[in-house]
Amino acid sequence: MSIQFIDLKAQYQHLKSDIDARIHGVLDHGQYIMGPEVAELEAGLATYVGAKHAIGVCDGTAALQIALMALGIQPGDEVITTPFTFIATGEMIALMGAKPVFVDIDPVSYNLDPALIEAAITPRTRAIMPVSLYGQCADFGAINAIAEKHGIAVIEDGAQSFGATQHGKRSGNLSTIGCTSFFPSKPLGCYGDGGACFTNDELLAKKMREIRIHGQDRRYHHPVIGINGRLDTIQAAVLLAKLPSFPDEVEARARIGARYSELLQDVARVPVIGAGNTHVYAQYTIEVDQREAVQASLKEAGVPTAVHYPIPLHLQPAFAYLGQGAGSFPLAEAAGKRVMSLPMHPFMDEATQDTVVAAVKRALG
Repeated sequence: MSIQFIDLKAQYQHLKSDIDARIHGVLDHGQYIMGPEVAELEAGLATYVGAKHAIGVCDGTAALQIALMALGIQPGDEVITTPFTFIATGEMIALMGAKPVFVDIDPVSYNLDPALIEAAITPRTRAIMPVSLYGQCADFGAINAIAEKHGIAVIEDGAQSFGATQHGKRSGNLSTIGCTSFFPSKPLGCYGDGGACFTNDELLAKKMREIRIHGQDRRYHHPVIGINGRLDTIQAAVLLAKLPSFPDEVEARARIGARYSELLQDVARVPVIGAGNTHVYAQYTIEVDQREAVQASLKEAGVPTAVHYPIPLHLQPAFAYLGQGAGSFPLAEAAGKRVMSLPMHPFMDEATQDTVVAAVKRALG
């Protein structure tokens, strides 16, 4: 049996006629940049997330950049975030000339620990950028309360959590600006790069729409400096084909993730879902001892694995200038040595899952 880590082919076969029709619609009208599908998708995304505004952009990394630009983040400003995430989170802060101020994680959720945020706030702090890691939202109730007290904005890096909820509100609609990614392997993925920003603030929405098209408010008129951050029409078309069935996929992810946890809870540390949260399991991630040996055993059994993320940002050479060596954020460092993600997608059948579980149990036996 060939086990796929994420089975995009199964999803395509399930939605083939709708996806093909949507793509051919773009090929027929030929509006490949900012065609009508982009606005149609934005309306659908805003409705799904529950936010007033959705702005389609070229990728999840640009979504973060556009959010930071719209908030007026300047060189010398500080943005609080987690070191336990993909490089893009800290990278965009640094690219703006701002300083990433790392705060350690809650070891249960792997998300930014709200209890540590206030001590990291200085007069230069302009924003907090929590990451909703692996598909579960950070504690936005606590984070937003701290931000409001200090008069600073909150940007959700929801690249992995699209479709997840917290106390009934969806990821993307939990903060000043929500950002997500439509990279192919994400819960809602296109067939290339794509992303979106969400907000309920009219002025921020206007700024983000302008920033994504070179700061333009009308043709050849540029009130602000922007970037080329447009979402391709064909990618919007793919997402439009996928969006109607996305709630069913979210439900399947929750069911498959819960079954994994039930079957593996006696042999590994499985995900813990916080009070009021739902989880979309962009990655189904467990913690194990002797990870390399476990991965080798699973590879031999034909079960692919991945590690998200082995080296926290403060230990990356690119952030050496911050002067935070090993031991600076011990919980993030510990998680980086122990986490391991298993095959996970909404089309996984129980027989395949049972094969994965049996291989994990043998490897840990």
